[in-house]
Amino acid sequence: MKRHAHIFELLITILMVCCLLPARGQVSPGDLHASHARYEGLSNCTKCHTVGKGVSDAKCLDCHKEMQALRNGNRGYHAQPNVRQKTCVSCHSDHHGRNFQMVKFDQKSFNHDQAGYRLEGAHRKIDCKECHKPAFIRNKAIAARRDTWLGLETSCLSCHQDTHQGTLKGNCLDCHSMEKFKPAERFEHESAKFKLRGAHIKTDCKECHKVGQRNGKPFQQFNGLAFNTCSSCHKDVHEGKFGQNCTKCHNEKSFKSVKIETSSFNHDVTRYPLEGMHEGVECRKCHKTGSYTAPVKFGLCRDCHTDYHKGEFVNSKPSSDCKECHTLKQPFTQTTYSLDKHETSAFPLRGAHVATACNDCHLKQGQWTFRNIGTSCVACHQDIHAGKISSKYYPASDCRTCHTQENWASINFDHVRTGYTLEGRHASASCRDCHFGGTSVKAQVKKEQRFSGLTSECRECHADVHNRQFEKNGQTTCKTCHTDTKAWKADKFNHDSTAFPLDGQHAKAACIACHKPQADAQGRPVIIYKTKKTQCIDCHS
Repeated sequence: MKRHAHIFELLITILMVCCLLPARGQVSPGDLHASHARYEGLSNCTKCHTVGKGVSDAKCLDCHKEMQALRNGNRGYHAQPNVRQKTCVSCHSDHHGRNFQMVKFDQKSFNHDQAGYRLEGAHRKIDCKECHKPAFIRNKAIAARRDTWLGLETSCLSCHQDTHQGTLKGNCLDCHSMEKFKPAERFEHESAKFKLRGAHIKTDCKECHKVGQRNGKPFQQFNGLAFNTCSSCHKDVHEGKFGQNCTKCHNEKSFKSVKIETSSFNHDVTRYPLEGMHEGVECRKCHKTGSYTAPVKFGLCRDCHTDYHKGEFVNSKPSSDCKECHTLKQPFTQTTYSLDKHETSAFPLRGAHVATACNDCHLKQGQWTFRNIGTSCVACHQDIHAGKISSKYYPASDCRTCHTQENWASINFDHVRTGYTLEGRHASASCRDCHFGGTSVKAQVKKEQRFSGLTSECRECHADVHNRQFEKNGQTTCKTCHTDTKAWKADKFNHDSTAFPLDGQHAKAACIACHKPQADAQGRPVIIYKTKKTQCIDCHS
């Protein structure tokens, strides 16, 4: 029975087809679109149509599986609520001919927000086809439809090349804006592990994030950079001598802005440890350029300090340095130049010179000088005898002819050379007694020198204590009575040669008994020897 039933159904179908073939024009509304042309014929109607119900959305989506996937993923225009409630044929009808425009789409009036992707920034300005092209569609079935607007992803990398080549995670919009790709306006370096401070804020990104090549394409590295120490990016100009913690001395505002302090910075790690007076010197006194890394000459003291001696020692010994006479432990005004060192100089110190202060010889007109100051006495000392003593007694003004270095008052001059031999008390008298002074009041006050033009007469040096009582022809000759230059006794005086020879008791009488002092015109006592008393009654009553 079943076999007969199947045969019956087949016959009925064949009959219906045969009857309907002449009436095809009346059954089909028109030709299908070119994309549906393969479904022409009564045998294919049920692939889209449901008998008694018309076109079924379910059958459309069974065929257009890519659309079903978009709707299921809640993506695109057809997933929007106001579109989802519509039937497919309400927008896309068929049987209007092979070239009928099934998809009516006005690019200018289309509200892209309805597609589930709002156009912002630069996206608003570009042509739709710049984005809606097969190259950007992952679904191959959709991409095959070259005139489709479907299938685009909303992620940036679905259209744009990943210039970071997968090295960065997250959404592109975390750093970039829709307006322009460069610069990354939304990126905040504070969110990175390395916070920008000071000069780093103004530094071009490329200074740290170098641009190079990776996989044959330009590549700029943004992660995986070493930054644990400053030398990770910056050259260690100190070559590791100061360690790796640059922040001990430098800050991020400027490398030249150094917060170095003598109390914290250990200068011993440099090639020039600070000692003595240098310990308290401000850094910029030596590092004058403001850069503490710029080379500073320090081989010689004069590399930093002005040569106070103005080349006096450099000319004779180019390698000489201040440290030969000065130390860092004492001020520059103090010296280590000792008497022993002075013995090796052109003028070894002798006698009183040993105790003479250095400045007496070496400080001239406020300036210390040590070269070409002369070795003769008159180079330092005033020749007080100039024009007073004949040069034959001290050639070339050489004081050592008469004086010694032990004591200026010690004289070793041989007075015999003058033709006047010193005897008696003259031999022990000071030169000044005869040669500095005189009998005149003016000479006594000014202590004038008297060497030249002197005679051997006593009155040149001695005052006439007898008040000219023995003067003859305007001159008093002391040697008439005195030859004893030690006690100054009148050993040559003979009373018998006077007008009153001494006899008897007179010979025994003391001179003062007859020759008594009287005051002269100036009130000074003068012993009167020429009394003009020769009669007894003149003295005896």
